[in-house]
Amino acid sequence: MDCKYFGKCGACRVYENGYEGQLEQKLVLNKERFTSYYDGDIKIFRSPDEHYRARSEFKIWHVEDAIHYAMNHIEQKGVVLIDECPQVNEYITAVMPKLLDAIKKEDIGFKLFGADFLSSSSGEIVVSLLYHRKLDAVWEEKAKKIAEELCVYIIGRSRKQKVVIGQDYITESLMIQNREYKFNYIENSFTQPNPRVNEQMIAWAMDAFANQQGDLLELYCGAGNFTIPFGTLFEKVLATEISKSSINAAKTNMLLNSVENIEFIRMSVEEFTQALEGVREFRRMKHIDMNAYTINAIFVDPPRSGMDELSCKFSAQYDTIVYISCNPETLYRDLEILSKTHEVVNMALFDQFPYTHHVEMGVKLIRKGL
Repeated sequence: MDCKYFGKCGACRVYENGYEGQLEQKLVLNKERFTSYYDGDIKIFRSPDEHYRARSEFKIWHVEDAIHYAMNHIEQKGVVLIDECPQVNEYITAVMPKLLDAIKKEDIGFKLFGADFLSSSSGEIVVSLLYHRKLDAVWEEKAKKIAEELCVYIIGRSRKQKVVIGQDYITESLMIQNREYKFNYIENSFTQPNPRVNEQMIAWAMDAFANQQGDLLELYCGAGNFTIPFGTLFEKVLATEISKSSINAAKTNMLLNSVENIEFIRMSVEEFTQALEGVREFRRMKHIDMNAYTINAIFVDPPRSGMDELSCKFSAQYDTIVYISCNPETLYRDLEILSKTHEVVNMALFDQFPYTHHVEMGVKLIRKGL
């Protein structure tokens, strides 16, 4: 990727030696980091070199009567005004300048401070415009005109206000192991930003469960990004997630893919543990017959904070653990607990965030002595 803002824009921080150089740096760092737990080859899953992000957030910066996209300066020297970003996919790239022109033309830039883009791989786009003012009917009519002209959906957001022009989600298609899966991605909720790496990540996790017997338990399931494909591998999948909106999206995504063998429960790991151990009863679990499940494997994809000690010890009761981590530091910490009972037999590096220090790791653990 060639970007004229390298060295100024804080979005990319590892760029001096190009894509291959930053990827090698990540591999060397994480081989050394995890050497006490795994000394085999770490499989690398590459990202496209450019136009890899389907989700991005930009500041809107006002300079006299003009408005610009802006990003934080790499050395925290204010902001960098930008007119393009080769990170974002081709559809976002094309709409960015047209959107600014339309905002100026329709005169709806007053107190606008941010623009967030969410795109599918087929070009469906939701644009969220963030304001420090209440949005009125005049704004809505002008936003409708822009949405129609640019063939996008627009969300207007201000304090305690959300105005939807069209719809607040896009439908993404992922190709995984020669099968197409569809997912509704909702504006202002978590989605994997790099769809091509996401496809590889899901496929790796499915391979990690190849020939696995019994049913699957998944923690931190989100909107079903991994869960839905797992439903094709296992007879039954039981998945938990604390976010109500994510659980609702997961159930919608299950219907989109005609998958019927998944049970989604809105519970934290602590609550789920208490329910299984009989410490507490939960109405959300009343319809679940745990005796109908034969669970030997667990999948976890926690937030950057990783799992706490309780979650690690809970996961360790299962023979097979597959762990996707967006933070190698907390993964290393959690492996200190998990490695007491399990052995790391496979590890992967997913270059989800090129030209940054961030990376996703995949780990498969098997109970010692099996």
